[in-house]
This record gives sequence, structure tokens and C-alpha cells, in this order.
Amino acid sequence: MTANQEYSQETRLVQLGVGFDDRTGAISTPIHTSATYRHPGVGESTGYDYTRSGNPTRKVLEEGLAELEGGARALAFSSGMAALTTFFLHFSQGDHLVVSEDLYGGTYRVLDQIFANFGLTVTYVDTTQTAAVAAAVTDRTRALLVETPGNPLLGIADLAGLGELCRQRGLLFAVDNTFLSPVLQRPFEFGADVVIYSATKYLGGHNDLCAGILVAREAALGERLYFLQNSTGPILPPFDCWLLLRSLKTLTLRIERHCHNALLVARWLEQHPKVTDVYYPGLEKHPGHELSCRQAKGFGGMLSFRVDSETTARTTLKRLALISFAESLGGVESLMTLPAIQTHGDIPAAERLRLGICERLLRLSVGTESAGDIIADLEQALA
Repeated sequence: MTANQEYSQETRLVQLGVGFDDRTGAISTPIHTSATYRHPGVGESTGYDYTRSGNPTRKVLEEGLAELEGGARALAFSSGMAALTTFFLHFSQGDHLVVSEDLYGGTYRVLDQIFANFGLTVTYVDTTQTAAVAAAVTDRTRALLVETPGNPLLGIADLAGLGELCRQRGLLFAVDNTFLSPVLQRPFEFGADVVIYSATKYLGGHNDLCAGILVAREAALGERLYFLQNSTGPILPPFDCWLLLRSLKTLTLRIERHCHNALLVARWLEQHPKVTDVYYPGLEKHPGHELSCRQAKGFGGMLSFRVDSETTARTTLKRLALISFAESLGGVESLMTLPAIQTHGDIPAAERLRLGICERLLRLSVGTESAGDIIADLEQALA
């Protein structure tokens, strides 16, 4: 791309990596699989020494994501959990975090079963209630981690309000933006310091890639997170970096289709006699609908719904034909899961029930297939 040209986000996504290889003019970024690099002389470097510390293919991905997100530095990891783990390594024994209670069960697991052993304490809060977040902050609190929309109940947190709270209290503000992607929501605009992605999901988008991303708004924090990544080594390999670059080029198109399909499916589910509740921010009755309209450009492709019995939930999963009964989300193929048993199974049963994650709750990642075909599959599965 032409230097300093102010292209739209859609164009910049498509153009990721174009013009990187001056020697051959290759449109597709080359995959540099070398583990080590030859030095021109003592004390001299090409900018690359060892691929854990830096790789040309990964550099294109990371610089592109930082620019797209509006941050100073992006880092690519081997999984979303590797990215989150590196973020948590930033803190010290005795530090306290406030974290969304409506969040991925793996985040709860790593905090509760691993980082608690090293003296990191956590309070889980309904982050859709800014006052509840403020009440949870102590003199040992160092950061707020928010997932919005929440997982699996799709609650919407007020990013601007939370950003202001973090600024006033001197807290690091981290936002897991996996469900919406930078196409729909840009947390740095609301005061976030770190944006986190499981790039396995919408950024990768094809259920064929495992990756994670951290983006730091400020260079100093980016350098600290890079130090932690380089020291512990959970990098994204070159081929996977190339695969993610390839996937990002169609992100805007995919997100548009996900949003379109999810709204049609959510409205259909609202009318089904066996469905008691539908959780999707695009529905006007959703409590976070108006807030979502203000802080995001769309409502995403994720929804959850509760059916009339546990038997109905299990039978529905058994009967699915087009939709796959599978964990994960954000791919072009539609996936459905039972969060209480799968994605959130490590959360204690009493806490799951308090949150409403019961065995009647199904989570649906609406894919890019024909919306009519997705609805037809749901209709026959619920029959």
C-alpha cells in the first residue's frame, strides 16, 4: 500500500502483507520457516536472530493487526489461552483483578486453578453493571478484564463507562474482543489498554487455525508483553501466521454475513414454542441492545438460547444435521455447544446455575451458510 494513505479498514484488511516482498513482488506474504538467521558480522543483525524472538511472516501479521486495531504493538500467540496467560504474567503476587463473570470457562480455569497458586486474586463481577465493577475495586486491584458481549449469555458492558472508571482508579483496562472483532468494535476508542483475541475464532474464521492476539495501546506496555512472550515462548508459527493473514483478508465480508444470519436466526428462535429465552444483542428486547448500537457497528454472529427442558437440549444436539455439535465459534461453519458441559464445565456447578448456565442453555455460532438452511436445520432438530 502507498505509505501514509488513509484507506478504510476494509481495504487495509484486504491489503495485509501486499508489498512486503520487494525482491519478488509476491502478493501473498512469504512463509519464512527458518528457525535462525545468519548475522552479517559481530554486533550486526538483519533484525532477526531467532524465530521465537521475531519472524518476518509474524512481523507482517503483528504490524498489520496493530495498525488495524489502532494500537502500538500486536503480538501473535499459539492460542487465545496463550495470549491470556501471557497477559496474566504481567501481574505479581498479591495483585487483584476484576473480571467479567460472563466469560469463557477456560479463562476462569487458568485463573482459578493456576494463577491462584501464585497469589493472583480475582473477583468476578457482572460487568454490565458499572457500579458493581466500581464496588469490587480494592487498593490491590491492578486491572479490569472484560468480555463483551459476554460468553455465553451475551451481556453488554459499557466500555466508555468502564474505561473512565479505570482511568480514575489507575487500572489497566483489558477487553476480550473475540466475539466482535475490530470490524465491529474498537475497544481502544473507549479507553482500553489491551485488546485480546482468540484468533482461532472470527479472525481465523475457518475452524482450521489455533491462535491468539494481544494488542497494546501504548508502546511501553507492548514492549513488556513482548518481553513476556519472548521469555516464555508461546509464539504463533510462521505457517499459522500466514494462514491468519490469509483469513483476515475476508474478515469484513464474513462478519457481515455472520451478523445478517444471526439476526434472522435469533428472530426465528424467539417464535419457537420450545425456546424460552433468546440471548442476542441485535434483538430490541435485549437489555444491552441500545448500548450495543452505540459502541459497536453490529451485533456479531453469536447467540444463545434456552429450551424447555434438558431433554430437548440434548435431543436437539443429537438431531443436528447441517449445524455441527462442536466447541469453538466464529468459523464459516455453524457450530452449537452445551456450555454447562463443554466450554464452561470447569466453572463450579453452583456458580454456573447462579449465572444461568444451565443444561437447557445452548450456544450457537451462526455461520455463513444460507440462513434458510440454518433455520431449517434448527426446525427439524427442535421438532
